[in-house]
Amino acid sequence: MANPAFDDKQGAERMVSDAPPTHYVLKIQSYSLLSKNSVDKYESGVFQAGGYKWKLVLYPNGNKSKNVKEHVSLYLSMAETSSLPSGWEVHALVRFFLLDQDKDSYLTIQDAGRKEWRFHGMKLECGFDQFIPLKTFNDGQNGYLMDDTCVFGVEVFVTREKSTGQGENLLMIKDAVSQKHVWKVDNFSKLDEEVYHSNVFIAGNQKWKIRLYPNGWRSGLGGFVSLFLVSADADTLPPVTKVFAGFLLRIMDQLQGNNYFINANCWFSASKEDWGWPRFISHANFRSPNKGYLVRDTCVVEAEVTVLGVANEL
Repeated sequence: MANPAFDDKQGAERMVSDAPPTHYVLKIQSYSLLSKNSVDKYESGVFQAGGYKWKLVLYPNGNKSKNVKEHVSLYLSMAETSSLPSGWEVHALVRFFLLDQDKDSYLTIQDAGRKEWRFHGMKLECGFDQFIPLKTFNDGQNGYLMDDTCVFGVEVFVTREKSTGQGENLLMIKDAVSQKHVWKVDNFSKLDEEVYHSNVFIAGNQKWKIRLYPNGWRSGLGGFVSLFLVSADADTLPPVTKVFAGFLLRIMDQLQGNNYFINANCWFSASKEDWGWPRFISHANFRSPNKGYLVRDTCVVEAEVTVLGVANEL
């Protein structure tokens, strides 16, 4: 019997199960901060099932590329397929889970008739554009979102069940606190190395440093100062760990206080240790005597970092 809280135009079969998902769990705390911090799409870490690698792809407010509104969108995507042979195909029975925290049971959603999904090189992703209406999801009486925390899950059966017990926890941080670090760079005209780094500093219990290319890097080479924020712990982070940070890099105006800055929100991980701008500021602008960015051959660089979320192995 159809549930009036859902609009099943996608051929979805919804049931209730007491058993948790076999293959992967994605727990999200401070869920509302995803939207607040403009996280329109979240990809989980990679997990294994049926001899292949997968990840969950979540759109908290619907997949805008498919014009989805008023729904959560949820998909299963194949990962790391480059090693698979030419012309590969994988047929899998997929079942998604959403924990009802009030009843300690799971809403399970799969293709009607329990049809297998076909994955291949031109179609790496399958799922539900309209996984659950936002009105239903956000209604505390349904138990899906409680204390701003929710739990999604998935089971993937290719030819036989393979339980790996993997999972991750994404914690979005409430009332995140910004930390600033000031780096005074003397004798700028005499800097003869390609790249320089500030001292390591702490923000949001993570270690960071500023990376400076005095003569530019890549597209900025020869005409710009390049600046980047670097995760100083990136080489020791586990593969699943990701740090979502909002940051701002400034070059201080030492004369009038009209500081030059650029800001961004980015994910940092072992595979992506830095974010920044090869063309942060042009040499002409930086060296202009009226701007105050370079005074007595000294510049002052400041980083302001706010850690907004951290994903770790569950």
